[in-house]
Amino acid sequence: MLNIHNLSISFGGEYLFEEISFRLNAGDRVGLIGKNGAGKSTMLKILSKEQEPDSGQIAMDKDIKIGFLKQDIDFVLGRTVLEEAYEAFTEIKKIERDIDNINTQLAERTDYESEAYNQLITDLSDHTQHYEVLGGYNYQGETERVLQGLGFAREDFDKLTDTFSGGWRMRIELAKLLLQNNDILLLDEPTNHLDIESIIWLENFLKNYGGVVVIVSHDKMFLDNVTNRTIEISLGRIYDYNKPYSKYLILRKEIREQQLATQKNQSKQIEQTEKLIEKFRAKASKASMAQSLIKKLDKIDRIEVDEDDNAVMNISFPIHIQPGKVVIEADGVGKSYGDKEILKDIDLLVERGSKIAFVGQNGQGKSTLAKIIIDEITYDGEFKLGHNVQIGYFAQNQSEYLDGELTVHDTMINAADEKTRSKVRDMLGSFLFRGDEVDKKVKVLSGGERNRLALCKMLLQPFNVLVMDEPTNHLDIKSKNVLKEALKNFEGTLILVSHDRDFLQGLSNTVYEFKNKKIKEYLGDINFYLEERRLNDLREIEKKDKQVTSVSDTKETAKQSYQDQKKLKSLNNKLSNVESKINKLEREIKEIDVELAINYDQTIAQPGFFDSYQAKKDKLSSLMEDWEVLQEEIDAINAV
Repeated sequence: MLNIHNLSISFGGEYLFEEISFRLNAGDRVGLIGKNGAGKSTMLKILSKEQEPDSGQIAMDKDIKIGFLKQDIDFVLGRTVLEEAYEAFTEIKKIERDIDNINTQLAERTDYESEAYNQLITDLSDHTQHYEVLGGYNYQGETERVLQGLGFAREDFDKLTDTFSGGWRMRIELAKLLLQNNDILLLDEPTNHLDIESIIWLENFLKNYGGVVVIVSHDKMFLDNVTNRTIEISLGRIYDYNKPYSKYLILRKEIREQQLATQKNQSKQIEQTEKLIEKFRAKASKASMAQSLIKKLDKIDRIEVDEDDNAVMNISFPIHIQPGKVVIEADGVGKSYGDKEILKDIDLLVERGSKIAFVGQNGQGKSTLAKIIIDEITYDGEFKLGHNVQIGYFAQNQSEYLDGELTVHDTMINAADEKTRSKVRDMLGSFLFRGDEVDKKVKVLSGGERNRLALCKMLLQPFNVLVMDEPTNHLDIKSKNVLKEALKNFEGTLILVSHDRDFLQGLSNTVYEFKNKKIKEYLGDINFYLEERRLNDLREIEKKDKQVTSVSDTKETAKQSYQDQKKLKSLNNKLSNVESKINKLEREIKEIDVELAINYDQTIAQPGFFDSYQAKKDKLSSLMEDWEVLQEEIDAINAV
């Protein structure tokens, strides 16, 4: 389908990649991976013919259609979401205009018997048939399906694209590409602006996609779920295997180990041969044998071991001072922008050492609550920070706050104080900005490099609470792994807004889902949350299947339904209250268990310790029984 032969491109005299070759075949779903700056986005631009290589050839079948999702896009202002999405169907839209024009002429003309009138009728028939073949009667429904899959609500369809953020505009562009029926899809970090639900939808879409897909992504789970082939660009070369990302890593490690072992054996043979040559050279009678061995040595194909680019960030998040037990407390917090209410009556208590994930669809208030926590925006209700709380904040668009005209070094120096100024170069080195790289201007850095610089800059300020909004956007997989390990070792309080399931695994013990202006607590990690959501979705489907279709005794049914709904609301309120008490008691008992593990003798020596400890456990047991009774009553009403 598409053949790449001896492709090379260089910048500033240095090759990004040199004389690389590969072929894209029908059914390939390729994960194009590599470190930030390795040349992944450049490769996509070359494949899409947006950029010319220095040398090499790209051959493809005739009439191949290529769709390219870039990181930076331009929009024509004044179109609605639907109108912009319909731009995917240029040929269908043209035929629609032609059909409208023909119909207008037919309505205005009266020369029914003329040849020109008959030709219009023939043209209308041809256009209508072509319109049907192209899917003209289905494209509007298909467009709405894809837009909804990517997170748009029906009420968004008629809104102007001008009113949406860059992330939502990126979704519209992605929708257009998915609707165009391209032969080859080139996607540059498609999940960066998608929430978890939309990522899962996109995974399912791409799995069933008939054409070739080439994806640049740093989302390990997304790559594993979608791709069947991995091409890594590393140190100017490519490594190409028919495996998804995780299996590719295992395979490449095994191959490299085999190469090392074979190279070691070959080195021993070469060493022994060289010793024989030296020995035979000294004797005239053995001179011919020495020459023979030299020729044999020259013919040996030296085994090369694949180079590995193992340079990674060295990062840690130290705590400067210990805060009080409660670090964040919100009571009835809300936020509106004009008539649009984002959050309503939010109650939140965050204790020291908590590891929390904020998840949910985009636009549900995750970043808004993060900005309230750091006191960046106004809000309704009561909100306060605990004693000695120092917040470090990484914004979703943190890299956009960097001055493009400043160098990497000057960016850090301007943000440092007297204590940290002397450490700037060492810090930059830890974030892989070494040597002349610190003199690069920010505007020439890749997205991942800017994120690394923003992270480095954040460390110049003291903090014991970290609020991070999509910190992994544009970071390569190795950098994400280093960041994840550093956050695991962070002894402070962590609040993470992220859509990256693999990154969130093992980082949080509490998940807050943002939906319909409210938040819902899940006491578990991201896998627990996703499983609960899946079960809830199945329950919703079951409820819809059980809807009563009979319309007899309507008044009596409506009355009974109203009474059930009223009772259900009361039971749900009671259940929420019980769950809140259970959560509080579980946290208290957990803290006591920790104290027992650390200072057993001192803890049990406290007056009335065992009575108090047992009372909490008894109360918890009683509340659990109450919860079961309430849940059974709720289930009984829902089953009706």
